[in-house]
Amino acid sequence: MPRRNSVASGVALTATPVHADAALVLRRFRQIFNAVKSHFQQLEKRSGLAGAKIWALSVIQQHPGIGTGALALAMDVHQSTTSNLVKLLIERELVEARKSGSDRRSVQLHVLPAGRKILKEVPGPYIGVLPDALERLDAVTLKNLNRDLSRLTALIQEVDEEAALTPLAELVSRRPG
Repeated sequence: MPRRNSVASGVALTATPVHADAALVLRRFRQIFNAVKSHFQQLEKRSGLAGAKIWALSVIQQHPGIGTGALALAMDVHQSTTSNLVKLLIERELVEARKSGSDRRSVQLHVLPAGRKILKEVPGPYIGVLPDALERLDAVTLKNLNRDLSRLTALIQEVDEEAALTPLAELVSRRPG
């Protein structure tokens, strides 16, 4: 049943109360979104790089010689996303791409000293706080969470399927317009 809320201007509004359990879950989502956003803001403030670039840089450091396809798999993002990240890291002279082998189109990525310096200066986890926390959950909890979030996303009409393969750092730092 709707309840009446008054606002500062003295105009009475009718609002439907949020179910108590739904309100608690919504608060958890707010806490998670805030933690994700704060972490990526700290990374960017300290390094001048967005979180997705830091993550890519760290994966390249962990796997010297990795290619863009393998980097996309490691980050679970579109290959075009990793190509764009790598291009920017190369332009900033944080990574170099070496052509090797008989297929001169494939490249091996290596972190340069400036990239290693940035990784030493920024706080982890480089992957982001949410993926890091998810990786620390047990398999049963992850399976249940996935099932429950699938139900939730099915109820939301404006779910962007492409967003599933976009780094969180890019999603939380998108600016309107």
